Amino acid sequence: MERLMRRLGLHDVIRGKPVKTTISDKAQPCPLDRVNRQFHADRPNALWVSDFTYVSTWQGMVYVAFVVDVYARRIVGWKASSLMATDFVLNALEQALHAR
Repeated sequence: MERLMRRLGLHDVIRGKPVKTTISDKAQPCPLDRVNRQFHADRPNALWVSDFTYVSTWQGMVYVAFVVDVYARRIVGWKASSLMATDFVLNALEQALHAR
């Protein structure tokens, strides 16, 4: 998105104070890329990928975790939370497991 906006001469506007959402622990190993950035699947439920992001709202930050079936290219599980905690990410995975 940044590349496309730069090409069009657009830039983002940040209101309020910046929020630091990633606090890296250099002592911990970086998670492995288990799919080697090859996001392709031959059948449904063969490969799921997950991520979470945040959205700034009038009420504060909302964190959203989601699980995507790579074959179907659709979200199969998601959860939102006001806290950035492991539980809500695992709840998104549980929702995906129950849905599929």
